[in-house]
Amino acid sequence: MSISAILLIALGIGIFIIIAAFIKIFNELTKERILTQEGASGVGTCLQQRNDLIPNLVETVKGYAGHENLTLIEVIKWRNQSAGATTVEEQNAASGGLKQALINLLSVTENYPELKADTQFQELMGKLAQLEEKINDARRYYNGTVREYNQSLAVFPKNIVGNSFGFKPAVFFAEDAEAKVAPKVKF
Repeated sequence: MSISAILLIALGIGIFIIIAAFIKIFNELTKERILTQEGASGVGTCLQQRNDLIPNLVETVKGYAGHENLTLIEVIKWRNQSAGATTVEEQNAASGGLKQALINLLSVTENYPELKADTQFQELMGKLAQLEEKINDARRYYNGTVREYNQSLAVFPKNIVGNSFGFKPAVFFAEDAEAKVAPKVKF
């Protein structure tokens, strides 16, 4: 076998190894991107459950504090914005507004002891608390998958493959600014 044939075989093997590495990296990035999409879907499911619960909560409060229309309208506005959000950025904005509107709603309920004693209201508030916990867990999972995916896109040689095939970093669910301060809600 001649030297040129050996060099040609070595070159073919080298090209095969490079192509196989690109395919492996592409598949890993694709799997990580799918995990971030799954995480976002999980957050979306929890947020939808919260959005479905809010009208019942508003109706219950309306029965006792119907004249508090501005607060109720604000909750519904943010709930609708949350339900219509299609990106993580939109969901972050809607979630922050909804959280503040719900805090305002809860502060209104302080003026209505009979509302706080209402079993339906207590049930809805318990469900809302459970959903908030599920939302936090889902966001934590999503942000973990985003971290892994974004780290993969940032390191060599995955950054070369990612840029070549148009992989873009995912957006984290933002922590609420108020998350560092414990809310003061009494029942």
